[in-house]
Parts: sequence; C-alpha cells; structure tokens
Amino acid sequence: MKKSEFVAEVAKKIGMPQTKANELVNAVLEVISDTIKAGDKVTLTGFGTFEARKRAERKGRDIRTKAIITIPASIRPVFTAGEVLKQAVHPKAVKETAKPKAEKEPAKPKAKKTSK
Repeated sequence: MKKSEFVAEVAKKIGMPQTKANELVNAVLEVISDTIKAGDKVTLTGFGTFEARKRAERKGRDIRTKAIITIPASIRPVFTAGEVLKQAVHPKAVKETAKPKAEKEPAKPKAKKTSK
C-alpha cells in the first residue's frame, strides 16, 4: 500500500476529506520521526514501538575487491511490532500463556551405604 492509498483509507475510515487526512498522516509521521531523532521511543500500546538504535562500528568485506573494510557506526530507525499487531497478522503466532510445569515426583531417599 502506497502512502496515497493509506491516506485515502484513513479519510474513508474517519469520514474526512483526503486533504485533511493527508495533513493528519503527515503530522503523525513527523511526530514519530522527530521523537526518535531526539533519541526517545514512541510506543503505541498493542501496535508497536518506534525507536532509534545504535549500530557499532564493524568489519565488513568489499564484494568487488574482497578487501576487509570498516563499516562506520550508525543510528538506525527500528520498529518492533506489538502483540496486538502480531495477533492481527498471524493469530496462531501469538505466544501461548505459560503453562505450569508438571510437578515432579519427590526424590526417593538414597540408601545408606553400610561399611563392613
């Protein structure tokens, strides 16, 4: 789905003109971008979390020359899906609640060694 299609769906869903829906979508995206740019997280409960993560400097290989190169450190935007979104996409993939472990039988007392 392209942004224009997304805006049209939002406009249809809440009954507003597409120009207003476009402003709304742009404002939401701008707030998310500005927040993660500032180093904070944006958590939409159930939907997911947007954040910026630091990647350390690391070694890599130039595929043309096969030479080892240094890939500089960087900061990447990351989205982690929440449980409600995961369930909406794939209902069977949601973690089952932890089942209590079956109780073990009590250990049998060890026989004492007798010395002769």
